[in-house]
Amino acid sequence: MPTIKANQVRKGQILLIDNALWVVTDYEFRKPGKGGSFNQIKCKHHQTGQSKQMRMTSDETVERAHLDKRGCTFLYMDGDSYVFMDSENYEQYFLGAELVSDAMKFVRENQPISLTFFEGNAISVDLPTAVILQVKEAEVSAKGDTVTSEKKGAVCETGLEVRVPGYITEGEFIKINTETGDFLSRAKEEDLA
Repeated sequence: MPTIKANQVRKGQILLIDNALWVVTDYEFRKPGKGGSFNQIKCKHHQTGQSKQMRMTSDETVERAHLDKRGCTFLYMDGDSYVFMDSENYEQYFLGAELVSDAMKFVRENQPISLTFFEGNAISVDLPTAVILQVKEAEVSAKGDTVTSEKKGAVCETGLEVRVPGYITEGEFIKINTETGDFLSRAKEEDLA
């Protein structure tokens, strides 16, 4: 595994610590008035969500996990697992709900998606910046309320609940930001391809 110095660690990187994957959630370089400078690194265990803080000097090293990305298609749910198929060799991968349930609110069945692998095992879903989903339920707006900036509740085909403008109706396709879960714009069914 490649090693990097503590001062090269950045938010979002995945580190290998004690043979476990840890995602860097925050990084800060500190130079207190007394004593030497250090790097404050906050991590979250990839599977359990347990948090960890490390204080390291700039010369100390950590192992950065070597990850592969592969194009896959989300097929269906099998009990508590999500089933994906590799786009090149048609191999199927099962990811537990505890790992990917939050991300799967943005993924439709048969949608192409990218998976991240560590040592040949699928570990996470890589979401695009925005996705297009169909509105299955939408609150009814009062007549004349569609021109105001008031938002109403809607439920998408994946079960994702989102706030949308009053003019959005059931059956429409909308574009949603995957980082915030916010409505971005209307979309057309042709944009799904």
